[in-house]
Amino acid sequence: MKLFSDTRVGALPLKHRVVLAPLTRMRTEPGNVPGDLMVEYYAQRASDGGLLITDATAVSPLGIAYVDAPGMWTREQMAGWKRVVDTVHAKGSRIFVQLWHAGRQAHPANTGGLTPVAPSALRSLEHAAIRDEYGNLAEAELVVPRVLEAQEIEEIVEQFRHSAALAKEAGFDGVELHAANGYLFEQFLLDGTNQRTDAYGGSIEKRAKFLFDTLDVVVGVWGPGHVAVRISPSGTYGTMSDSDPHATFGYVAKRLNAYALAYLHVIEPRIRGIEERESSDSEVSSKDLRRHFNGALVAAGGFSRESAEQILVDGHADLVAFGRLFIANPDLPERLRTGSPLNRYDRATFYGGDARGYTDYPLLARA
Repeated sequence: MKLFSDTRVGALPLKHRVVLAPLTRMRTEPGNVPGDLMVEYYAQRASDGGLLITDATAVSPLGIAYVDAPGMWTREQMAGWKRVVDTVHAKGSRIFVQLWHAGRQAHPANTGGLTPVAPSALRSLEHAAIRDEYGNLAEAELVVPRVLEAQEIEEIVEQFRHSAALAKEAGFDGVELHAANGYLFEQFLLDGTNQRTDAYGGSIEKRAKFLFDTLDVVVGVWGPGHVAVRISPSGTYGTMSDSDPHATFGYVAKRLNAYALAYLHVIEPRIRGIEERESSDSEVSSKDLRRHFNGALVAAGGFSRESAEQILVDGHADLVAFGRLFIANPDLPERLRTGSPLNRYDRATFYGGDARGYTDYPLLARA
């Protein structure tokens, strides 16, 4: 199978093309620090010559959308991630950290009471995962965000640079900027959420300025071949919309060619958040962006063994990221390689909690 042929992301050789997608699991210790449970989770999913991408990892307290999501702004968080990285490397895998700012998808309950920020004062109609007064997981409506001043945007760019430097110190193989799923980069990119009239709004070029300013500093920390970007060009999660997504993301994909990225990570149209839906030929897919982007392309979104192989054979992607199947099958690459049966995932344990539904799925040898 092409799924199990050698490839590269940037300068990094890989022995197969099965990627662990970035998945929010909400299992950190106090201070948004990765602990023993997260070390075990990633170690279980490491395979010789494979690529893992971490949970969305916030660059500041204001960037956290979900309670108990990880961060990368303190040295304690960096040290926790270093333990993850060292364990993954010991098993022969590569690992990228996904750096993230939630923007208006954050909630004051998770930001120390601070009002979330965004390019414009438009509220998302999604809900936040918080803890209620009794310490239990609960959902809360999002609030109207505060509009970012231009100077504050520059400060967030610096937060990404700082987090990228900490990630490098932790030993990661690279960083992925989370410009998908209705978070801050995408809030700037799409004209449905960006009503600014300054240097960060209006034309596609101006709406993309925040993303590319951040890319400039992160590539400055890491150099070529170690930075990636994730986008969801047909996504609507987060109450997102754009008047011409083909033009917006075609522009972004073409311009990314100048950065010698490790890869471009594209969420396929059939996925909205964690749900699958009907898609149409008019939506923007990996196949469309392949015409604009010259580097390695990772496709994500509800793939099976057969559909993953097909998108590689068709040449529309170079690697395939798996989410829900990787949650339930720590040894997913081996199961896909051998055509072995797959464990069923338990959606009720996706977010928050303990080892149940996180590190207790059986491996193939004892399935």
